[in-house]
Amino acid sequence: MIQITSEIAINDNEITEEFIRASGPGGQNVNKVSTAVRLRFDAARSSSLTEPVRQRLKSLAGARMTEDGVIIIDARRFRTQGANRAAAVARLVELIREAAQAPQIRFQTKPTRGSKLRRLESKHHRTAIKQNRRSDLGND
Repeated sequence: MIQITSEIAINDNEITEEFIRASGPGGQNVNKVSTAVRLRFDAARSSSLTEPVRQRLKSLAGARMTEDGVIIIDARRFRTQGANRAAAVARLVELIREAAQAPQIRFQTKPTRGSKLRRLESKHHRTAIKQNRRSDLGND
C-alpha cells in the first residue's frame, strides 16, 4: 500500500513494473542488465482516485497517460533496479499528489479608490505636459 495523501492510498497490485534495458552510456553493463523500470498505473480504473482527481491527473500527466487512462513512467537514471524503481514510484506519487490538490479559486478584485485616483492624476499630468508643448509650438 502506497500512501499518497491522507485520503488517497494505492494498492501495490494497481501498479505493474517491467524491467527493461536502459539506453545510453554505461558500457557493457547497459547491454546485459535490465536496470531501467517502466511503471504502469491504470488511473482510469483505479478505485483509489476520485473523479475530480482523475480529471486533473489526466491534464497533468499529458503524454505520459495513454488514451486508455494508463500512466506510464520510465525511470532509467540510476544503475540499479531498486533505485530506478524507487524513483519511478516517487514520480508517480508526486504526480498524484499534485493532482489531488484542488486548484485555488481566484476571486476577482476591484481596483481601490486610491489606485483609481493615482491613475487619473497621472493621466491629467501627462495631458498637461502635452498641452504645454502644443501651446509653445502654435504661437510661431
